[in-house]
Parts: sequence; structure tokens; C-alpha cells
Amino acid sequence: MAIVKLKIDVSGTVGDEAWRGLQQFGEIQSAAFGPKFGSSGTCKHAANQPHAKGEWIGAEIRLETPLLAQYAISHYLEQERVLDADAVD
Repeated sequence: MAIVKLKIDVSGTVGDEAWRGLQQFGEIQSAAFGPKFGSSGTCKHAANQPHAKGEWIGAEIRLETPLLAQYAISHYLEQERVLDADAVD
């Protein structure tokens, strides 16, 4: 199993809108999004208000092989809201 960690720019979006707007890689086994995967800090706005400029939230993608993880990294880095993508052991 290979894991890819994403850093997603959520500025100007509400809730998980930025995450739902991503084009997911087709070969994933599972995907999860939320502050438990990293964030720029606790949001200082109401849940129904847009995220502030500079806010980001992490995500974790699980894939079958390290090679698929490398392809997934390229796939996600091409998307505007993905700030960073790295494979972890």
C-alpha cells in the first residue's frame, strides 16, 4: 500500500467544497480529507462562511503500489487547488 498526502488550498470555499471539486485519480483505493491530515490551523470563521485566504487542509490518498502513487502525485499537482503532494511510506 502506498499513501499520498495532499495539501489543498481551501481559500474562498465553504466546508469541503475544494475537496469535492478535485478530479480524483482513477486508481485510488481510498481517499479522505480533513484537518487530521494537516491544516493551516483552526478555522476562525463560522462553518457556513468561506475559508480565509491562505487556509489549507490536508488529504490522504491510498493506492495499491508506489508506482501508482507517483502517477497520482502528477495527477493532483496539475490541479489548481493542490498546493503540494508527496508519497509517504
